[in-house]
Amino acid sequence: RAGEKVEEVRLERRDYQYLYVDGDFMTFMSLETYEQISLPKDTLGDLAKYVKESETVSMLLREGMPLTVEPPHTVGLQVARADPGVRGDTAQGGTKPATMETGLVVMVPLFIEEGEVLKIDTRTGKYLGRV
Repeated sequence: RAGEKVEEVRLERRDYQYLYVDGDFMTFMSLETYEQISLPKDTLGDLAKYVKESETVSMLLREGMPLTVEPPHTVGLQVARADPGVRGDTAQGGTKPATMETGLVVMVPLFIEEGEVLKIDTRTGKYLGRV
């Protein structure tokens, strides 16, 4: 609309390190100022399934308050639980579910075993390969 004024909003992107979870909150530390911020897990969606302690995430901030929290595009997660693959079992397309150390469940090839570290795409939740 002509003549209307639009308020300018200043946004900034900063990197934070994930420190720990305390009950229903995840705590992060600014890599620039070392200030800590705790955010409710339920507002972060699936983020907790993709990040582990010391992982760096990117936050979009408005006046110091986070609007979004984004993990790296890929992360390395260890397989905590995976059933052994049965040779010749291709009814599932040659894949099986594996539970990562963070609780994330990913479909992986039959040859993947517990203890292996896998590269996971955080945008799709899909297995990309071994680390």
